[in-house]
Amino acid sequence: MSNEEFRAAMSRLAAGVVLVTARDADHGPRGEDVGMTATAFMYVSLDPPLVLVSLRVGSRMDDLLAEQPVWGVSLLTESQRQIAGRFSMKGRLSDRLLFEDLPHERGEVCGSPLVADALATLECRTQQRVEAGDHTLVIGHVLKVGLADQVAGPLTYFRGRYRHLG
Repeated sequence: MSNEEFRAAMSRLAAGVVLVTARDADHGPRGEDVGMTATAFMYVSLDPPLVLVSLRVGSRMDDLLAEQPVWGVSLLTESQRQIAGRFSMKGRLSDRLLFEDLPHERGEVCGSPLVADALATLECRTQQRVEAGDHTLVIGHVLKVGLADQVAGPLTYFRGRYRHLG
């Protein structure tokens, strides 16, 4: 089996799309916000409330969450495709401009940006990190949840493209 064959098979698994965010305190007195689009995100446990996100080893978010124990997750709606696209761009120098015009609130617990009007937001504390091939599985204990007033459809990812249910 080749990497291409495996990738093609996995592209046939529909996934929800989230924005993972954290605050990098090493960049000045106010810190710098960092964001990453993820499709490898899942609920793990109800008691205690745990979620898991898979991060590419050596990525900025992987490096940051190795140092920063608290982080946020915004579950994106089908109308937030542009947000997913902007935070999945490779080779960007800084996330500062990406957050500049993005409607968001700062998490009370994690201090990270949480996308306004997302389906839900989660504030997490890393409980465990597991090395798994070329990725790190970060298991987070959910400390706080925010729910949207109105329920929209979820943004999904299938066969290499963002989709909506329907």
